[in-house]
Amino acid sequence: MNENVNIVFVLQGLNDSVTNRQIYFAFALMFYLVTILVNLTLILTVCLDKALHQPMYIFMCNLCFTGLCGASSFYLKLLLDLLADGHIITYTGCLTQMFFTYIYTFCQFTSLTVMAYDRYLAICQPLRYWALMTGQKVALLLLLTWCLSLLETFVGILLIARLSFCSHRMARIFCTSWEVVKLSCSNTTANNLYGMMIIILHSLQIMIILVSYMQLVRSAARSQTDRRKFVQTCSPHLASLLVFSISVLFDTLYSRYGSSSMAALQNALSAEFLVVPPIINPIIYGMNLHQIRIRIRIWFTTVNSQRSSSK
Repeated sequence: MNENVNIVFVLQGLNDSVTNRQIYFAFALMFYLVTILVNLTLILTVCLDKALHQPMYIFMCNLCFTGLCGASSFYLKLLLDLLADGHIITYTGCLTQMFFTYIYTFCQFTSLTVMAYDRYLAICQPLRYWALMTGQKVALLLLLTWCLSLLETFVGILLIARLSFCSHRMARIFCTSWEVVKLSCSNTTANNLYGMMIIILHSLQIMIILVSYMQLVRSAARSQTDRRKFVQTCSPHLASLLVFSISVLFDTLYSRYGSSSMAALQNALSAEFLVVPPIINPIIYGMNLHQIRIRIRIWFTTVNSQRSSSK
């Protein structure tokens, strides 16, 4: 790894953006600020209202926080590159960006699995819900989410850090493990096996979510109350899962099978999992969950009334 410290990677994905750099910068900055606004609004709404200190909302805050981490790992470097003449990233910077990107990715998948389990208990076992989903259980699930994600990330980063490189030019706008591994002239068998293990692990998580939803649908079909609860609390979760899974799928397919003649489209789709879920998730939950919507409305009304009275 010591011999790699001085390496600088050239990000060639922004080469076509030179002529419209100011426009791209304005749009990127606007999307980033909106992402920060909607996520912080949801997080602060839950944190400041004791009535919302419930497992579902706590897990939702964790989802929003990881979304902010993922979006920041992408936007901050992108905004700097759009202002600079050269689009480069140091070896250490590349590893750091990959670290936060993959923490975000793994945390999102595991958080969505935990949220599916929470909804299963709330709807299929409502009488035992508070006995099963205690404060200690919530803390343990959050700890497991972060520990598992950190473990996955550290192993992936260490496997990449051992590689030596034959090329330093990356046809992307940000660092990804697949693109970095492709530049290596070392044996990448361990990296490929690790990638397969990660795919299998998160495929199992998706299967757990699907099994949970099969039980949820059965329960909702038997009761009008359960049906209403399913639509109100599970539809945002299902929408978040679909948005995130489709975004990651696009990135995976275009990273491995994308044509070099579609570089602009490939780069846009590869960044989708870092742009779309972090901005969509809080909007989905804010619009669909009645308690969140009411609290946000009260919060903004209070702030506006205080401003009016101060004038």
